[in-house]
Amino acid sequence: MHRSVKVAVIGAGVSGLVAARELLRERHDVVVYDQNDSVGGNWIYDPRTESDPLSLDPNRETVHSSLHVSLRTNLPRALMSFTDYPFVRTESDPRTFPRRDEVLRFLNRFADEFGVREVTRLKTRVSRVERVKDEWVVESMTRGSESVSREVFEAVVVCSGHNSVPRVAEIDGIENWRGYQMHSHNYRAPGRFQDQIVVIVGYGASAFDIAVDILPLAKEVHVATKDNRFGVILNDVRYHSMIKCVNKDGSISFQDGSSIFANTIIYCTGYKYHFPFLDINGIVTVEDKCVGPLYKHIFAPALAPSLSFIGIVTKEPIFLMAELQSKWMARVLSGKILLPTEDMMMKSIEDIYHEMEENGLPKTCSLSLRPLQAEYKHWLATQIGLPPLGEWREKLLSEIFKKLGELPLTYRDQWDDTYWDSIIQF
Repeated sequence: MHRSVKVAVIGAGVSGLVAARELLRERHDVVVYDQNDSVGGNWIYDPRTESDPLSLDPNRETVHSSLHVSLRTNLPRALMSFTDYPFVRTESDPRTFPRRDEVLRFLNRFADEFGVREVTRLKTRVSRVERVKDEWVVESMTRGSESVSREVFEAVVVCSGHNSVPRVAEIDGIENWRGYQMHSHNYRAPGRFQDQIVVIVGYGASAFDIAVDILPLAKEVHVATKDNRFGVILNDVRYHSMIKCVNKDGSISFQDGSSIFANTIIYCTGYKYHFPFLDINGIVTVEDKCVGPLYKHIFAPALAPSLSFIGIVTKEPIFLMAELQSKWMARVLSGKILLPTEDMMMKSIEDIYHEMEENGLPKTCSLSLRPLQAEYKHWLATQIGLPPLGEWREKLLSEIFKKLGELPLTYRDQWDDTYWDSIIQF
């Protein structure tokens, strides 16, 4: 028997848009909430930065976007596509690795094509989501209004993202620092770093992009990193182990024994999971980088299937992952797929934690799927009745990492489109 429920989707970024589409396809009654002026989530560029460049002051003026003005994707269009809605080339930016605004246009087309925009309440911030008996009460406030709206739902899907509340590394002696500090969340353009000595902490995607962006202007660029797992070396960048401390004279010492004086520290140290609107008595908690307990990284066992999270896994292209998760979630809500009992779901989660503990891994790694991401995606595909996923996606991603190491500055523009277009299948 098909079941139709009233569902609130929190967020209209990649995860929220595809979650709403799958819910609509299952004929659920859907309302999407988003605090921005348009759909697109973190792909909406905002030239503003937060009043506290470190984003630590709880009273700061917050900004959702983390994009810098010149950002290009580090993934090709094929890995930013949905299974039945490819990210095709357009005249506005036909490159395989396009600019940020091309991604936003793609997401807007997606929202229009599948009727998601029609069910989306923009400029509306969700302030509280509370379980009352067997229902969910969602409190929200529309920008410009002083009144709080309350609406009742049968299910809530959290798609609010995890790239807007920064994490900042703790450094011994930082009180001795006399220069400027900021988190990459507040980086927009390289101009202010003209002739400066800059230390970038971390070496993920944001750190790499910022290093490339400021190199032509900065006097020196230093990178402090735990490891350079992809072997990406930029000429003229000086690499160090992590910062040991800031000394009383204001110099920075690294764990490798070197030290420098610098003008600026930019923290590219990632983001926190943050769900301040959820009022569920600790049934789901955030512990460092771990959100749980969640069955299959989606459902809270004690509240399943009425509470779910889409797109919170890390180190995995979000488009396909969020689509597979959303298809499964929507079918569970409609009664086409049955979840195990609460006890069985909890045992599954505890087995994962136990296995991680035996391998010396903290629970914080549970949302980082690699190297088990292929197994997880194939499991989801099987559950929802999709044919086996092609291996070309993993091969393509491996090739990107290889080319990034070989040609870090030019790999995006020296990509062999002819070869890859011949094996990519939708």
